[in-house]
Amino acid sequence: MSRVMLREVAFARSGDKGDTSNIGLVPYRPDDLDWLLDQVTVERVHALFGSEVKGPIHRYTLRGISAMNFVLERALSGGVSRSLNLDAHGKSWGNLLLRMEVEAPPGWIPGWVEESGRIE
Repeated sequence: MSRVMLREVAFARSGDKGDTSNIGLVPYRPDDLDWLLDQVTVERVHALFGSEVKGPIHRYTLRGISAMNFVLERALSGGVSRSLNLDAHGKSWGNLLLRMEVEAPPGWIPGWVEESGRIE
């Protein structure tokens, strides 16, 4: 198995509602969802964000669109109107999640390599 950054496997969108951050994670290829579910767990996400998230983290699996959604409670120091954080909306949190490393299954190659035929 090889270690890859999550950004090679998926894209993310993030935002906020009050003091809660929301991160949607969507693999580029729907077939990658199952092995990502094994690795991108609530525990690993909590370890990644550390003390920035003061409340629980919930993960929702959206099989119909081959995605997952993380809801991070008490994550934005009170939210947009109360926080002194530079990113009180949590818009950059999806990019932080994409820095997580995951173990790719044997033989897995990024989708862009399959499409272009390039292997670097």
